[in-house]
Amino acid sequence: MHITIVAGARPNFMKIAPIIRAISNRNIGRLSYRLVHTGQHYDHKMSGAFFEQLNIPEPHVNLNAGSGTQAEQTAAMMVGFEKELHNHKTDLVIVVGDVTSTMACTIVAKKLCIPVAHVEAGIRSGDNTMPEEINRMVTDAIADYFFTTTPQASKNLEKSGISSNRIFFVGNTMIDTLLYSLPSLMCPQFLNEIINAKEEYLVITLHRPNNVDDSNKLKEILNAITKNSSGVKKIFPVHPRTAKQIENIGIDIKDILLLEPMTYFEFIYLIKNSRGIITDSGGITEEATVLGIPCMTLRNSTERPETVNIGTNELIGSSPQNIGKYLEIMLSGKWKKGEIPEKWDGKTAERILDALLDIESTLLNSD
Repeated sequence: MHITIVAGARPNFMKIAPIIRAISNRNIGRLSYRLVHTGQHYDHKMSGAFFEQLNIPEPHVNLNAGSGTQAEQTAAMMVGFEKELHNHKTDLVIVVGDVTSTMACTIVAKKLCIPVAHVEAGIRSGDNTMPEEINRMVTDAIADYFFTTTPQASKNLEKSGISSNRIFFVGNTMIDTLLYSLPSLMCPQFLNEIINAKEEYLVITLHRPNNVDDSNKLKEILNAITKNSSGVKKIFPVHPRTAKQIENIGIDIKDILLLEPMTYFEFIYLIKNSRGIITDSGGITEEATVLGIPCMTLRNSTERPETVNIGTNELIGSSPQNIGKYLEIMLSGKWKKGEIPEKWDGKTAERILDALLDIESTLLNSD
């Protein structure tokens, strides 16, 4: 069986790395893959560095979708991926996560009657204003096989009418990458002085439109963090989307250290040694849960409820006024103690590979 694996944005790279490693380690002669990079993220630290650090081989092709509106990116990916599939026949397309690449390449494959397997299928936030939620819903509506991170994600798919024999509860490949990478983490140069002085610090990440597109809202959030964390350093690796907003509105943040996007090994080191995390990201809440780091999410809903119900994450809502009371709990050391969700054990990719071999038998019998 020949598989086409699609990656396009930062989270994708962390999710495909263990799958590729499992395929290579098993060395099953009849199983081969072709890696397609859509080019959705093209900054070196947001894409190229991940391939280097996570030992992912260079992609067989880069579609170079680049920047633009979501419609422009989607169109560029679809045109490029259609040509790719015409030129390189495949038995199965694997897409991961919930980015534009995931949805665009799923649509192309299905229109060419090629089966699609979705890694991280079935997660839902219930918020249709999020582009990622639309990507998830469209992808899961037409995909053929579903690899889920939690039992709840599997139930979400079953409720939508998908038969259980097409759903595989395997765990979380992003946690495979996290656990695999722990021995290789690198302390960012700027952090040495803070670590050596045994100073505590908080990590901030913000990129959701609801939090960063409104200049007043962004100012309120940052002011609330500063006001309620006096004496504790704040480190803010700034997403390109947020950086543009800060530059355009001229926010002067003397109490927060603004940084460019970091490599994966550096960023995980940063959060692993932090006092706590303030974020609106989904993936970071998963990493925080496994690392046991207190985390608050500035959103009204989450597609990863297990990080709240089981892990160290708290969903505090989108109002900046909520930040103060949660920061008080975090900095007082009274944050809840979380546990690690089922099958978040670093062996997810191996279970996916076992499932792929079962899927291979199904595809052969259907020919």
